[in-house]
Amino acid sequence: MPGYRTKLESVVVAGVGSLMIRSLLDRQQYCDPGGVAERLGIGPAVWPLFGLLWPSAVYLAAQLALRPVRPAERILEIGCGLALASLVAQRRGANITASDRHPLAETFLRENLRLNNLPLELDYRHGQWGDVPPASAQDGERTLLSGAYDLIIGSDLLYDRNMASELATFIGTYAIRGTEVWLVDPDRGYRPAFNRHMAALGFELQQDSRLVGCEDPVRGTTARRYKGHLLVYRR
Repeated sequence: MPGYRTKLESVVVAGVGSLMIRSLLDRQQYCDPGGVAERLGIGPAVWPLFGLLWPSAVYLAAQLALRPVRPAERILEIGCGLALASLVAQRRGANITASDRHPLAETFLRENLRLNNLPLELDYRHGQWGDVPPASAQDGERTLLSGAYDLIIGSDLLYDRNMASELATFIGTYAIRGTEVWLVDPDRGYRPAFNRHMAALGFELQQDSRLVGCEDPVRGTTARRYKGHLLVYRR
């Protein structure tokens, strides 16, 4: 792909099998010739983060693989990045929408669907929390996130001080009474503040499972042990 380098990696998710994932080669990749990412508030330092396979995303996908498929249930993955959980849901026949703010997230999603012989029609929407820059005519038309969902999922999203309030507000916009929320958080320090903001919006923390000591499910026992929490809320 012009402007940046990629790699292929096989990810095995229990109950789903192996998925081939195209990701960025490393964190040194950057390509924004038209300034689209910059206009969306994505600078060079954070530009490549969407395109890396993060351990938290793998754990989220593994948890979703254990959930019974409910045909009438609408699932939303927010800040999806490479959308591994969405790929797992698509393979299992669940009704899922993937969303992110990065201008290349949908491109990588479609390519990874193709690599795994999955239907290319998986719904993708532009979803961004916090201060949302105004749309620019130079950036083309984006299909914006809308509607309400029964299950909202995400991984490694609390990585900034302001994120706790902004993320909770964003989730509340697409949740209804009874909506369940799953977040995998690698202990970046903003979980208590996020819990308070979620409670203020009517979400009850139902599960806070420590993932300390778990092996990296992609790279096996030789990898650094993962530490984090699976948070489950219900409105």
